[in-house]
Amino acid sequence: MAQVFRRYTNTLSRVTAVSAVGLLSLAVWLWARVQRSSYTTDLRIAKTQPVPFSHEHHVSGIGIDCRYCHTSVEQGAFAGIPPTATCMNCHRQIWATAPMLEPVRESLRTGKSLEWTRVHDLPDFAYFDHSIHVQRGVGCKSCHGAVDKMPLMWQGSPLTMGWCLDCHRDPTPHLRPKDEVFDMAWTPPEDQPEQGAKLALERNIHPPQSCSGCHR
Repeated sequence: MAQVFRRYTNTLSRVTAVSAVGLLSLAVWLWARVQRSSYTTDLRIAKTQPVPFSHEHHVSGIGIDCRYCHTSVEQGAFAGIPPTATCMNCHRQIWATAPMLEPVRESLRTGKSLEWTRVHDLPDFAYFDHSIHVQRGVGCKSCHGAVDKMPLMWQGSPLTMGWCLDCHRDPTPHLRPKDEVFDMAWTPPEDQPEQGAKLALERNIHPPQSCSGCHR
């Protein structure tokens, strides 16, 4: 009986199979890279706001404490967005006629809140409680980054599930004295692993790692 396939067919089949597996692996790798890139996570991308609010100026420049604007951060799940009246406590006297602050003045006149764009915007299926993290001694900087160096606010961390789990598996690098939680200038001591482990033990910190801990 005559040979149906030529000898090179075997080689061609092997090359095709290996190429298919290679292309599939490459596609999966590229998909994973895109999911973790700033294109998807918005990491370090400043978003357009109704007023170009500078955390660098307000936090580092004039020393306003986080809690002055984010009033519910110690008691509630949501840190809180300051009402227009909070802004105008200062801006009735400072830059009172600046054109870029006209949206703030209009908001006060009309009673219509400014429509800020959420920067650290978790999906609806992910639950996060600010007060729990603050009360355990996790600094704002651990999640939000160095806001005192941000002329415009951007997302300081990727906020991926893997990023959250890294901290929940080992929170010790992020624990600090509770009176230093809002201090952007605080730096960890050389023995932070030991100090963090001590704080975790004293505060009975056991972050949930199961799905139900964050997906409720």
